[in-house]
Amino acid sequence: MKLRLAAMSLVVGVALGPMALYAADSDTVRNKPGTFVKYSVITTKIKTQLAADHPDSLKHIQVDTDKNGVVWMSGTANSREEISNAVEIARKTEGVTAVKNELKVQKEH
Repeated sequence: MKLRLAAMSLVVGVALGPMALYAADSDTVRNKPGTFVKYSVITTKIKTQLAADHPDSLKHIQVDTDKNGVVWMSGTANSREEISNAVEIARKTEGVTAVKNELKVQKEH
C-alpha cells in the first residue's frame, strides 16, 4: 500500500512539475511580495495626489513604478502646466529616484 501511494505521488509530481515551472512568474520585481508592494505603494501615492490636485485628468494619466523607483508617466493632460504639476508630484514622492515623462497635451477635437 505504501509503495503504491509513493508511486502515485511520483507520477503526479512528474506530471505537474512542468506546469508549475511554466506558471512561474518571471518578473523579478514580483518574486518578493514585499518589493512589489513597495513599488505599488509609490504608484498609489502618486495617483492619490494627482486625483486630489487634478481629478479630471487622472483618467488620462497612467503611472507605473519599476523596481528601481523610476516612475513612468504616460497619457494625456489638459495643459503643459498640468503635465509639469503631475511630474513635480511624482518627483516629490518618497521612494522615487527618477521620473520618465511621456505625457502629452490633449488635443481638442
